[in-house]
Amino acid sequence: MQFGIFTVGDVTADPTTGRTPSEHERIKAMLAIAQKAEEVGLDVFATGEHHNPPFVPSSPTTMLGYIAARTEHLILSTSTTLITTNDPVKIAEDFAMLQHVADGRVDVMLGRGNTGPVYPWFGKDIRDGIDLAIENYALLRRLWDEDVVTWKGKFRTPLQSFTSTPRPLDGVAPFVWHGSIRSPEIAEQAAYYGDGFFHNNIF
Repeated sequence: MQFGIFTVGDVTADPTTGRTPSEHERIKAMLAIAQKAEEVGLDVFATGEHHNPPFVPSSPTTMLGYIAARTEHLILSTSTTLITTNDPVKIAEDFAMLQHVADGRVDVMLGRGNTGPVYPWFGKDIRDGIDLAIENYALLRRLWDEDVVTWKGKFRTPLQSFTSTPRPLDGVAPFVWHGSIRSPEIAEQAAYYGDGFFHNNIF
């Protein structure tokens, strides 16, 4: 069993003072929380990915790379990475790079996102959310598992003899969790690949 902490990176008023921190202060506080998690012996620190106020963590791998350099034992994860609006090629490369920086202390939790306006900001349609999650993860899995990938799908340009770099550390991809609130298709996807499943009861 592992114990950890995660943050969605919301910028909200301090309930004791009523003061709202700046984005800079909130980001620095998230970094301090991660380092404290390592200090007190927790196992995992995870950060969300959001692209709209009042949230700040739009680039989780940047933050986790910084934390990796200042910790030795903490498993670094997301909660979640948007498999729908991020390019799976970029996810494959970003998290393999993070693996190397962190000496393998990396998980990734994938989610569809529950904020409708985010989809068109990245050229996607929320009505395609489930199909995007399934297709993009199928490609991501191949990019990590196969050295050379030729692929064609519905939602992005084809790949011809493509190699994602860097390759996963020691040939082992980051452990993947599939986050979901209410979608049986995502639970089935996790089961199909033998991955983890994170059921969020927030709604």
